[in-house]
Amino acid sequence: MSSTDRPEGISPTAVESAPGLWRIDLQRHDLSIPGREVIQTRVEFTPDSPPFKHFHPGEEIICVLQGTLEYRLEGQPPMVCNPGDALTVPYGVHHQARNVGDGVAVELATYVVEKGKPLLTKVE
Repeated sequence: MSSTDRPEGISPTAVESAPGLWRIDLQRHDLSIPGREVIQTRVEFTPDSPPFKHFHPGEEIICVLQGTLEYRLEGQPPMVCNPGDALTVPYGVHHQARNVGDGVAVELATYVVEKGKPLLTKVE
């Protein structure tokens, strides 16, 4: 997708990582816990972005910054989060997020994960 195709409201430095899902990597550092690192990312969702089920090799701590997002975590009822709401996705739990608002929705995702493993594994 070219920069001229960037949806309105998406940050100019965001990179599309899936249809309608844009990411800005903010920081990545080793932790004092051997074999673990922290990765912090701003994730922007267009209203038409399709959800996809995935998991991470560690915990994901989320804070919604803008818009309305629905999260579905395996074994739990769906939860709708608005700006200022936070949740934690436990290690390895299959989950998905979906923009249920009208405009761009944004979350701050902080991952505490095993170093050297793929950050995200899609579940078919």
